[in-house]
Amino acid sequence: MKQLFDELSVECSRITTKKYSTSFSLGILFLHKQMRSPVYAIYGFVRFADEIVDSFHGFDKIYLLADFRKQTYDAIENKISLNPILNSFQEVVHRYNIPLALIEAFLESMEMDLQKKKYNTAEYGKYIYGSAEAVGLMCLCVFTEGDKELYTQLKPNAMKLGAAFQKVNFLRDVKADNLELGRTYFPNVDLTNFSEDEKRKIENDIEKDFKEALKGILQLPLTSRKGVFLAYYYYHILFKKIKQLPPHKILQQRIRISDLEKYLLLLKSRFKLQLHLL
Repeated sequence: MKQLFDELSVECSRITTKKYSTSFSLGILFLHKQMRSPVYAIYGFVRFADEIVDSFHGFDKIYLLADFRKQTYDAIENKISLNPILNSFQEVVHRYNIPLALIEAFLESMEMDLQKKKYNTAEYGKYIYGSAEAVGLMCLCVFTEGDKELYTQLKPNAMKLGAAFQKVNFLRDVKADNLELGRTYFPNVDLTNFSEDEKRKIENDIEKDFKEALKGILQLPLTSRKGVFLAYYYYHILFKKIKQLPPHKILQQRIRISDLEKYLLLLKSRFKLQLHLL
């Protein structure tokens, strides 16, 4: 029965999420049960593409990403794939009417990672949209469950949340991106002479994104609000840790939150959301 394979596919997406991201796994557990499997599926799809461009050194990344792209669209067209990650993803695409344009924007951003090392302002905006904002909109399709009016209403906020997450990732991973992958995402920033003023400008931009994102989170249905707020809260705490450090420090180390801190944040976020201490 295909149902058994579909269940296996969802389980593979869940394991992928848990293996790669403790923070997102915790956030997903705060979603209503019916929301968890679709978000696991989206994360699994995004993670596999990201691993191709970031981790599979020594392999033909251009071929692998092109093949992954083809398999993705074949899965969506045929409504099945022997790749369990893509099988679970295509089911979510059909069930929640995720626009193909969002998928294409994401894959185009992954291609940019194979081609570009430095980004100008326009390229930076395009990359942020595809790699983060489009992914946030995929999740919003799930969270709004076909309510087009609510989706349209919350779309700008969801995009801001995705952008904030990605920009925090850029700051957190600036050492690995720059030294190991040779990438500089922030436009007009010289990381060999990263100044406090440049860091502050980036942080001010992120603060604005977070502020707009929170407005949308508080309007989400109850089935998704707690989980999304936890992810927001985690990233905002991570962002605060980064803000406290001078530029040369984030060029020397990857800022992280320990697993113990993550579990404490889980409890604090629930408390704050319940009491509206935002």
